[in-house]
Amino acid sequence: MAILLYRLGRLSFRRRGRVLALWLLLLALLGGGAAAFSGPTTSKFSIPGTESQKALDSLAREFPQASGATGSMVLAAPEGAKLTPQAVAPVIEEASKVPGVLAAVDPFVSKAVSQDGRYALVQVQFDSGVDGITDSQREAFSKAGESVPDLRVEHGGEIMRGVPEVGSTEVIGVAVAALVLVLTFGSLVAAGMTLLNALVGVAAGMAGLFALSSTVELTSTAPILALMLGLAVGIDYALFIMSRYRHYLAEGMDGEEAAGRAAGTAGSAVVFAGATVVIALAGLTVAGVPFLTVMGLAAAATVALAVLVSLTLLPAVLGFAGDRVLPRKHRTKARAQDQASAPDGGGTAFGFRWGRIVARLRVPVLILGVAGLGALALPVQDMRLALPDASTEAVGSPNREAYDLTTEGFGEGFNGRLVAVVSGDTPEATGAAAEETAKIVMGTDGVLAVAAPQMNEAGTTALLAVIPETGPTDATTENTVNDIRDRVKGVKGAAISLTGATAVGIDVSEKLAGALPVYLLLVVGLSVLLLMLVFRSVLVPLKAALGFLLTIGATFGITVAIFQEGHLASWVGLDTPGPLVSFLPILLIGILFGLAMDYEVFLVSRMREDFVHGADARESVISGVGHNARVVTAAAVIMTAVFGGFVLMPDPIIKSIGFALAIGVLVDAFVVRMAIVPAVMHLLGRAAWWLPRPVDRILPDLDIEGERLQREIPVQREPAELVKT
Repeated sequence: MAILLYRLGRLSFRRRGRVLALWLLLLALLGGGAAAFSGPTTSKFSIPGTESQKALDSLAREFPQASGATGSMVLAAPEGAKLTPQAVAPVIEEASKVPGVLAAVDPFVSKAVSQDGRYALVQVQFDSGVDGITDSQREAFSKAGESVPDLRVEHGGEIMRGVPEVGSTEVIGVAVAALVLVLTFGSLVAAGMTLLNALVGVAAGMAGLFALSSTVELTSTAPILALMLGLAVGIDYALFIMSRYRHYLAEGMDGEEAAGRAAGTAGSAVVFAGATVVIALAGLTVAGVPFLTVMGLAAAATVALAVLVSLTLLPAVLGFAGDRVLPRKHRTKARAQDQASAPDGGGTAFGFRWGRIVARLRVPVLILGVAGLGALALPVQDMRLALPDASTEAVGSPNREAYDLTTEGFGEGFNGRLVAVVSGDTPEATGAAAEETAKIVMGTDGVLAVAAPQMNEAGTTALLAVIPETGPTDATTENTVNDIRDRVKGVKGAAISLTGATAVGIDVSEKLAGALPVYLLLVVGLSVLLLMLVFRSVLVPLKAALGFLLTIGATFGITVAIFQEGHLASWVGLDTPGPLVSFLPILLIGILFGLAMDYEVFLVSRMREDFVHGADARESVISGVGHNARVVTAAAVIMTAVFGGFVLMPDPIIKSIGFALAIGVLVDAFVVRMAIVPAVMHLLGRAAWWLPRPVDRILPDLDIEGERLQREIPVQREPAELVKT
């Protein structure tokens, strides 16, 4: 592996013009494909095979006029006044004229008027699904009723859920990353090359993703997740290779040799770090959830591109940069050799000092680290999961205003209405089953009201609107849904299923909860095996996996405390706490495991490198921390900045994902990898690198430390007066 990447790095450096041209051509082709074939993203979260989804599919066939997108208009008269049919009629008329609207239901006909007569709900049915609603239709709907005086009209429903837009958030993350890179390298050129490398990978990944969006259904969060990860890992991988390249230049190597050896050593670590991220993200397919599969594969492809760009484009642009990647004072050979004779300050840099502190206090560091992270994980026991509803959207947004006004006038249950679908062979059987179902549902605890059945033209499908007493994400509502499903199983003569946004959310959450243990076992198992190949050790991969459990526990605990329980919620701009989005745990585990293994590979590969080159086991731990502390610190700060920038977005899903990833990176990099891991490695000593001989003979030698590279290809140092490239 090391020799192969060494040759690739030298080739890319030597043929830098061609490599750059190939990447520019690829970007142009992908950009053209994105412009020509990009399609809309979707805000739907559904799982084929669940009861709620089967019911929706049945409606599309048997009751098409009721399967399109829906909107709702909440009307409120001034305080002390009552609504009248004459006052409401203009609103209904305006809503009916919105393009694509099949019907706007008069609340006095549907009996959707509050007991005090001040509030009313107008249900609006569109002729196409939510993904077919255009911005012009959405805008026209949002203006319906504005002309009616002395009447408050709020617009909500699924058609008002906009696609989250990425504005200045990623710019903030990139700006922080640029500052960190400049401080780390002391060179604007080195910082610029690193950023350019990451941005090219992100641009290629995003363009390819949108080029496929017309044939693959993308959720609105998939491109944002790919952008988050592409930026973060692209900068980190380039940072790691750039740091090693500068180190070799400082030792007196010429540019081509330095690029080759950086690709052969640091590049090997990048390949396997990227592989763990790709495995973790691609492993999301085991959940059997289409939208999660697309999110995982999209992000995995972006990460794979980031690795490829770092191994090819980065050596090429380094060839153009010359020795300008070094600070000006280190560019002469004499000064470079002074620098090389005492790398990282001759062992006096902070990384080495920290490594020695951990070595001396390894037992207290281990106890405090584990105990502290365990305490932070305590809120996890109260974690609740659900698909987000309008109650957690930003205050002042259309959906939130409509939700709050509905709750004020009717109660929270009217925001979480359910739909019972009754399908029979004949109109008589369907009608009888619908009546029996209505009685059973009305007698179920937690049900507030059941509307009269609506029949399709053939009379073989009936719809029953069910209003629960509690809101969509309330735990009581979930119990009510399960009770209704259990009780209607005894109805004869028809198939009965429960659907609606609330039921879909419950089904998605249950499906994901069931898939989580299988996913965790598969991803962790495969990654431990990969790390065993990389480090040729049994205990190092196990230690890495156990450290990740501490990371994920603390991350979930902090996220629950803020986003669910509301502690310090204002610090992250969260208006209303609520359950965590149901796919956050499985998504967070996949992403954080990959990123955690990044830091594990970066740190421990240097420990392994020094150990196999003859260093004492414990001294190699100090050396690994000393040489890589600066790089890992910079990488963690950059990742935190990139992820943290998305916390500024108003969308609660993106906000919670960005926050959890940022906290997870901080915890894993600074507590687990920089403190607990060195402490454990010091305690283990040589035993850390133990591998049974039968296993040692079976496993292939991947040589990511470059031992064969150092042995078989002698170092070529530059004889010139200056360190030129």
